[in-house]
Amino acid sequence: MTALAADRNTQSREATLKSYPVEAGEKIYKGALVTIDDDGYLMPGQDVANHRCVGVADENVDNTGGADGAKSCRVMSGRAFRFAATSITQAMLGDVMYIVDDQTFDDAAGVTNEVPCGRLIEFISTTEGWIFIPTGPLRKAGLTDSTYSANEQALIDDNLN
Repeated sequence: MTALAADRNTQSREATLKSYPVEAGEKIYKGALVTIDDDGYLMPGQDVANHRCVGVADENVDNTGGADGAKSCRVMSGRAFRFAATSITQAMLGDVMYIVDDQTFDDAAGVTNEVPCGRLIEFISTTEGWIFIPTGPLRKAGLTDSTYSANEQALIDDNLN
């Protein structure tokens, strides 16, 4: 391939809306950061080892009385979202951010398990910012998952590095 010498109509995709089965006993609020656990069930975002962020809940789903997967929740990703932060700075623009809870993110220094949720794309204040959450479950860079091909894992790692 050679460098462009003229305008190009580059293909792109809009934000994604995908449905995930909800973990038994969980209530998910619309607008919450959400993660999937090791079994692939959706839960409110939390700083728990091996959870993977999949986006932001597009609806309120109460599965407190149901079994795993008895209900599903639509989740948005592939766009920027405004959330609370615990202690970010302007210098962190472009850095990977991590889940604190279902409405808060922070840099790696402020969390225990470093569950990535996206990149800081706009600093508002030390306690608020915009993060871009890419499409697909986010894992810590370098972790492998047999459900992903080598190319898919490389793309996930690229989103985090």
